[in-house]
Amino acid sequence: MADLTFEQALEKLETVVKKLENKDISLDEAVKLYNEGLILSKVCYDLLKQSEKLVSTKMTETGEKAFDLD
Repeated sequence: MADLTFEQALEKLETVVKKLENKDISLDEAVKLYNEGLILSKVCYDLLKQSEKLVSTKMTETGEKAFDLD
């Protein structure tokens, strides 16, 4: 999943959430989906942090005040 774009990972995460909202799935399937969702969530978070760092670096290089989303 490391080769996914942010948009692809987010789309997959949204699909996982929709499946988890279905009350007719088995516990085993729900656990698998939950774990997949955790992984996708981390992928999205990591990609956002990379983008934030890149933008912050570019802002600092051009003399603008950097920001931190945390």
